[in-house]
Amino acid sequence: MASKVLFAPMAYARYEASQTLPEKFTRLLKQSGLAEKVKGKTVAIKMHVGAGVTYSTIPPVFVRKLVKFVQESGGDCFITDHYVYKRHPEERGYTESNLGCPVLDDCGHLGKYYYTKDVDFKTFKHVDVAGLIHDADFMIDFSHVKGHGACGFGGACKNIAMGCVTDRTRHEIHALEGGLVWDKAKCVHCGKCIPACNHFANGFTQEGKDGEYTVNYHHCTMCQHCLKVCPVGAITLDSHDYADFQTGMAVCTKAVVDTFAPGNVYYINVLTSITALCDCWGMTTPSLVPDIGITASDDIVAIERACLDLIKMEDLIPAGVPAGMELSGQGHLFQQLHGKNPYIQLEKLEEQGLGTQEYETVVIK
Repeated sequence: MASKVLFAPMAYARYEASQTLPEKFTRLLKQSGLAEKVKGKTVAIKMHVGAGVTYSTIPPVFVRKLVKFVQESGGDCFITDHYVYKRHPEERGYTESNLGCPVLDDCGHLGKYYYTKDVDFKTFKHVDVAGLIHDADFMIDFSHVKGHGACGFGGACKNIAMGCVTDRTRHEIHALEGGLVWDKAKCVHCGKCIPACNHFANGFTQEGKDGEYTVNYHHCTMCQHCLKVCPVGAITLDSHDYADFQTGMAVCTKAVVDTFAPGNVYYINVLTSITALCDCWGMTTPSLVPDIGITASDDIVAIERACLDLIKMEDLIPAGVPAGMELSGQGHLFQQLHGKNPYIQLEKLEEQGLGTQEYETVVIK
């Protein structure tokens, strides 16, 4: 049976505020059934607060509208993400005074508040569910859709699997791809890989050509930032089975979702500023395609499939691709960009019993 996906499109017919996306988002929320679901509940609004000079995360106007809707519906909500205090969300307008509710670290200020769920997929054994996520009655997975170097694209699943857990869990999931391998013969010791790491996990044993590249895997999350910035390809992975990584994300997502009572998770995906890289890079590149709109559903698989279907190769904005890079010509735009089939992620979510790729679209006018 097909799942329902609400869609508020960017397209407009008249020069008036009611035709713009924020007002359509308000109408989407009213049609979503969320009002009844959040009444009397503590609601965690999980989103990515960005970092560095990122400016492509979800605009505060939409966050404020969601917060106001939840509060007016009788819910008590808070915004949450991991590393909030380190990311300085106030630089992107994410403050309690702007949004109308607290902006909190989901694992606590020190990152040590979590509940462990045991899983068993190859070397992936622990899902450390963030304490504030675990303790909430309801979660709204409020995601910015974009490309992702490790799994093709980041949407609702990535927002949960990488954002509702601890570093240990992120490391175990990323480790399903294999470890990092350094080729000393290729390395020119330019040093670009060092500041590219957000976790201070890499370095050289000494300055100059004799220095050996080292990785502290206790801190490393296998995000591949060091790999991607290396100009000579001196850093690679010793395994390229990205299906294992995507399976790990699906397993993790199920463990987090199972924390909540059935029906107490809702998904909203924002398709604006759809860039090549995850917001965790701390920077924003040009959009790959024009802004599309906002989707919403109680089915994570259906909403992810709908978003992938809306992002079309024929709408590509060339400036969104790095100068000189040639796309592969095979598969979805994200697959051509990153070499990973994004639909595998959906298949793995289906295998975990989290939903269906069959959906029907309800357009919000």
